[in-house]
Amino acid sequence: MKKFAFALLMTLASLPLWAQSNAAAGNADLEGEKRRLSTEREAIEKRFVEERAACYKKFAVEDCLRESRSRRRTETDNIKRQETAINDILRQRSGAAELQKLDQKAGTQRPQDSREKQEQSIQGQKEREQRAADHATSRAATAAEAAERERQFQSKQQAHADEQAKAAQRQAEAPTAAKRFEDKQKRAEEHRASRERQNANRSKPRGAPLPAPAASSPTP
Repeated sequence: MKKFAFALLMTLASLPLWAQSNAAAGNADLEGEKRRLSTEREAIEKRFVEERAACYKKFAVEDCLRESRSRRRTETDNIKRQETAINDILRQRSGAAELQKLDQKAGTQRPQDSREKQEQSIQGQKEREQRAADHATSRAATAAEAAERERQFQSKQQAHADEQAKAAQRQAEAPTAAKRFEDKQKRAEEHRASRERQNANRSKPRGAPLPAPAASSPTP
C-alpha cells in the first residue's frame, strides 16, 4: 500500500492540478477524465483540418503547415501523457485493492498495535504523503512552465512565419507597384505637357483683323 500511494502521487504529476487532488483522495472520475481527453483530441484534429485549409490560402504554405503540425503534435503528446497517467492509476488502484484485501486478512491474524505505534504509523504516513504531494506539485509546475515556454516558442515561430510571408508578398507585388508608379508619372507628365500647350496657345497674340472691303464708286 505504501508503494502504491507513492507511485500514485508520482503518476498524478501528469494530470491537471484540479484532477491531482481528486485522484490523490481516491475520488477522481477517471472515466470522465478519459472522455474529456477524447473530446480535446477531437477538437485538436478539427482545428488542425481548419488550419490546413487556411494555410493553403497563404503565400508561405509549407511554413504554415509545419507550424500547424508542430502545434498538433505538442498538444497530442500532452493528451497521451495524461491518458497514460490515468491508465496507470487505474491499474494501481486495482492492485492496491488486492493488497488491501491481503492486509485485512493478515490483520485478523496478528495482535493489534499499541496506540502509540498506531499514532506513529499515522504520522509517518501523513509525512510521506505530504512529501509525495509536494513532489507531484513541483512536477506539475515544471510541466506548466515547459508548456508555457513551448507556447511562447510557437508564438514567435508563427510571428516569424507571418513576417516572412508579408515580405514575400511585398517582393511579389514590387513589379506591379513599380509599374503603377511609372504609369502615374507618365500620366502626370502628359498632363503637364498638355497644360503647357494650352497656356502657350492662350499667350499667342491674335492676328490683325482683315481690312474692310472698299466701297464701289457710283456709276456716272
